[in-house]
Amino acid sequence: MTLLDVERPKIVEVVSWAAKNGDRSENGDYLYGKKRLREIDRRIRFLTQRLDIAEVADPSAHHGKDQIFFGATVTYTTASGQERTVTIKGIDEADSLQGEVSWISPIARALLKAREGDEVSLVTPGGTEKIEVIEVRYPEPGG
Repeated sequence: MTLLDVERPKIVEVVSWAAKNGDRSENGDYLYGKKRLREIDRRIRFLTQRLDIAEVADPSAHHGKDQIFFGATVTYTTASGQERTVTIKGIDEADSLQGEVSWISPIARALLKAREGDEVSLVTPGGTEKIEVIEVRYPEPGG
């Protein structure tokens, strides 16, 4: 909310002050302020639209199942025997440093709908790689 509550009012104040200083065509504060205000308004519209279409998903609804859906934590092995664990999250909440991947990432798209024990194909820049699903976990309901 800093865009709406803090930054936008500051920029409006600067633009208002700059407009009172006379010639607007060569007024850097005015020109930059108007440009920044347009950027802020564009970002606010974008975020508002995202919020309007956002849906809350409860991955615990799949607790105990072995098929991979949104919210699953999946352990898999690569063809070279390397074991990895990822959690499938939304675009805006995925943090790769925490082992989280977006549901539209190549690894998530390869894993979605697969089950424990399945072997799936992951398309990488280096070619297609076979990976095997070892374990599928979901959070416990209410936890």
